[in-house]
Amino acid sequence: MDKPLRVAVIGAGGWGYQHARAFSSRSDTVLVSVTGRTEEKTRRRAEEFGVPYRLSIAEMLEKDRPDFVSVCMPGQGTFAPTMEVIRAGIPLLVEKPLAYRLEEAETMVSEAKKRNLFFAIDFNHRYSIPALMAREDVEKGRLGDMVFALWRFGHGSGPLNHPYLNLIEAQCHGLDLLELLCGPIASVQAEMTDMTGKGSYSTFSLALRFAGGGVGSFLGTFDSSENYKYSHYVELNGTKGRSQMEDSVCGYRFQSADSRRAEVWNPAFFRDDERSFNRNLDRHLDALIPALKAGKEPPVPAEKGLRALRLAHAAIESFESGKRVRTLYPET
Repeated sequence: MDKPLRVAVIGAGGWGYQHARAFSSRSDTVLVSVTGRTEEKTRRRAEEFGVPYRLSIAEMLEKDRPDFVSVCMPGQGTFAPTMEVIRAGIPLLVEKPLAYRLEEAETMVSEAKKRNLFFAIDFNHRYSIPALMAREDVEKGRLGDMVFALWRFGHGSGPLNHPYLNLIEAQCHGLDLLELLCGPIASVQAEMTDMTGKGSYSTFSLALRFAGGGVGSFLGTFDSSENYKYSHYVELNGTKGRSQMEDSVCGYRFQSADSRRAEVWNPAFFRDDERSFNRNLDRHLDALIPALKAGKEPPVPAEKGLRALRLAHAAIESFESGKRVRTLYPET
């Protein structure tokens, strides 16, 4: 395992590009191919990185013999390609969401467990510098007991092809990150609107209760604009202090409850990597690749994707029933 890992990327879209870029630029990995569904698009993407292109996963597995596979497919169509890699017994990373249907996510996780397979998911919000700093402050006990948390993430979109696309596809980041920082979500109550006519519940709000006793307010929208400052905002308020994350990568602030001075982090002027959302993936790989080579568990296992999907389905149940839904399951 001292040699660079041979990595194949499945997916020639926007995030497939970011995965190809990240794996091709590391000293501990080498990109061996790009696999896609359409020949022209996949060929162009592979040519960008000077690697072969494949139009079938079976061909890629046979010809390229990767040590690791990165699956970057649309969430509604990720099941079949992911299962093909799992059945081949190849360690893998998948982009979020793990799936849209619970039974598909459960099958993927179960089949990977049967094979004792390294199976990771890219919840890259965890690896923004503000999120890493917030996690450090939480683990050091600087915030005390969590009383409340706020999550707001919004931007624009055109027509959507699933009624709960925003909740499952985009806002799974928030469900995962809030549980990481605040502990398990014990219950959820949801309100949603489709008033902008995009064919989906493009804006929603959740009232959360955490198992530790605190509460949360969660707003996700596709009816806003990424041009706005604080398109993304997270606040954690504990008994000892408060932390704030601004636009994922743009700023972090911690202030003790008994101090009138705050500690503030902003990206350095010449550090474009610090202010780039795409570089969250690179920081995730900085943790993932050493774990894979050492035979350890993934830093963000696929089970976290299953958990986020279960929370999303609980929110759907709450909205459709008009009731609060408990979300503590035996594996939580």
